[in-house]
Amino acid sequence: MQTIEGLGVSGGIAIGRAVVIENRARDIFRLPLPPEEVEREVARFHEAVEQARSEVAKTRDRASEDLGEHLGAIFDAHLLVLCDTGFLEEVSARIRQEEVNAEWAVYRAGEEYAERFAAMENEYIRERQADLRDVLRHLQRRLQGISHHELADVEGPVVIVADDLAPSEVIQLGRQRVVGFAIETGGRTSHTAIIARSLKLPAVSGLGEVTELVTDQDPVVIDGERGVVILHPTPELLDSYRRRMEELRTRELTFLETRDLPARTLDGVELHLMANIDLPEELADVRSFGARGIGLYRSEFLYIEKSPDVPSEEEHVELYRRLVEAASPEPVIIRTYDLGGRKLAQELLALDEENPVLGLRGIRLTLARPQVFKTQVRALYRAAAHGDLRVLLPMISGVDEVRAFRALAEAVIEELEGEGLEFRRDPPLGVMIEVPSAALIADLLAREVDFLSVGTNDLIQYSLAVDRNNEHVSYLYQPGHPAILRMLRTVIEAAREADVELSLCGEMAADPRYAALLVGLGLRRFSVTPQAVPALKTLLRELSVPWLEQLAGRCLEASTGPEVEELLSSAFETMLAAPTGSA
Repeated sequence: MQTIEGLGVSGGIAIGRAVVIENRARDIFRLPLPPEEVEREVARFHEAVEQARSEVAKTRDRASEDLGEHLGAIFDAHLLVLCDTGFLEEVSARIRQEEVNAEWAVYRAGEEYAERFAAMENEYIRERQADLRDVLRHLQRRLQGISHHELADVEGPVVIVADDLAPSEVIQLGRQRVVGFAIETGGRTSHTAIIARSLKLPAVSGLGEVTELVTDQDPVVIDGERGVVILHPTPELLDSYRRRMEELRTRELTFLETRDLPARTLDGVELHLMANIDLPEELADVRSFGARGIGLYRSEFLYIEKSPDVPSEEEHVELYRRLVEAASPEPVIIRTYDLGGRKLAQELLALDEENPVLGLRGIRLTLARPQVFKTQVRALYRAAAHGDLRVLLPMISGVDEVRAFRALAEAVIEELEGEGLEFRRDPPLGVMIEVPSAALIADLLAREVDFLSVGTNDLIQYSLAVDRNNEHVSYLYQPGHPAILRMLRTVIEAAREADVELSLCGEMAADPRYAALLVGLGLRRFSVTPQAVPALKTLLRELSVPWLEQLAGRCLEASTGPEVEELLSSAFETMLAAPTGSA
C-alpha cells in the first residue's frame, strides 16, 4: 500500500480500478544504434505505425457512430499520414542511414514535413499542420509505450490516473463509468477541477509522477476530502473508506434538510445563494440543493462539448432557453465565451500565443472575432425573450471594452429586428471583476452596467501572479491574502455607492469560512457549485452580521494570507464550541 499526497480539488471518496492516461509526450532524444540493431528498429517503427493506424481507425469509427460521418471524417486525414509511403520510407531511411532510434527519426522527419506545410501558399494546406502534429504525437506515444486504454477493458468502477486532462476529456470520461480522477497537474480552480466538481466526481491533483507508480487495473482510492490517493489499499482500509463514504452521504442528506429554509443570517439579514453550472446535467441540482437561480453559466463548455465544430445559433438558443425555463422565476446569468489559450481558442484564432493567460481571451476574443461570437450574442438576446436572462462579460479590464460590446450588441439588435425574430433588446448586462484594473475602477464600471460579478479564481491569479493551474505554486494561491481582501472591500463599497447589484461567483465563496468573511465585508449575493449551497446556508443561518463584521475587521488587519486562515479557523472553532445563538 502506498499513500500519495496531493491537492483535493473535488470532494468525496472514490474506490475503483485504475486506467492510466498519459497525454504529455516524453522527451525525445537522439540515441545511436549498433548496426546489428538497425533493422530491428525499422521493424519496431512499422509495428508502431500499424498500432497507431488501428487506434485511429477505431477512433474514427466511434466518432462517426456517436457524432456523425462528417466528424468521423476528420480522422481520415490522420490515417492518410500514417499510410503515406513517402513519409514512412523517409523515416525508415533515416533510421538506416543515421543508425538512430525511431523516435528521433520520426521527430526529424515530422519537423521537415511541418516546414513544408508552413511554406505552402494554400491556406487550407498550411492549416493541416495541426493534423500532422496530432498524428506524430500519436505515433510517438506508440513508440514510447504510451497509450490510451478502453474503459471497457476494466471491470467495475474506473478511476482515471493521468498526467494531465483537458476539460473536454473530463466531460467525456465523467459521463462513462469513471468514479474519480487522480491527476499529476492542475489546481483547485483549473477548468478540469471545476468540471470534476460539476460532475460530482472526487478528484486529487498535484500528484507528481503518479502515472509512473500505477498500472492499469490497480486498485485505487481517491480521497478528495484529504487530498490523497492510496494505491493497493488493504482490505481494512477499504472497509474504513466505505464507512466514510456512507458518512459523507449522511452528511449531505442532513444538509439537504435546509433546502427549503430561507438563506438568512441569525439576525435576519437576507442572502441570495445561486448556482454555478457548466453542464446541462447540473440543472436538476440547482433546485435539489436549494439554489436560487443560476449565478454563472460558463458558456465555453458548450463550445468544448461541440468541438471541433462551433455551436450553431440554434444550439445556443436551445440551451440558454432551457436554462432560463428551468431556473424560472429566478435569474440566469450567462457568461460569454472565456477559454482563451486552450486548444479550441487556438483553432478559432489560428494563433498559438506564448502567454495565453494574458492573451486574447474573454471579452478580448469576442471583440477580436465578432464574426464568430456574434452568433452567441444573437442567441443570448433571443433566449432573453423567454425569461430573466442576464449577460456577463469576462476579462473586462476597462470601460472601453464595455462600450465596444454595446456597439456589437446594437448591430445584433438591428439584425434581429430586420429578420423579424423574437428577442429582448435590453437584457441586464454585467461585467466580471477578475483583473486588478477592473477592481480598482469598479466605481467607473458600475456606471456602465446593470450588475457586477466578482470572479475570485482569476482575480487571485492575476493579483498574486500565480498560475492557478500550476500545482508547483499552489501554496501562493491565497484567497485570504491582504491584497485580495482589500480589493474585495473596494469593489463592495463601489457597488453599494452606485446601488448596483454585486455577486461573487468564484471558488472562494464555496469555502464556508470565506463566505462568512465575505458577508462580514458586506457581500450578500453568492454563486457557488450547487452542492456547496446547503453547507453555506446551514452555517450562515447560525451567524449574526455584527459578529461577522467583527471577524472581517480582524482579518483586514492581518498581514498575511496564513494569518487570515488562522483567524478564520480559530474563530469558527470558538463559535462551534459556544452555545447555540451566541454568534
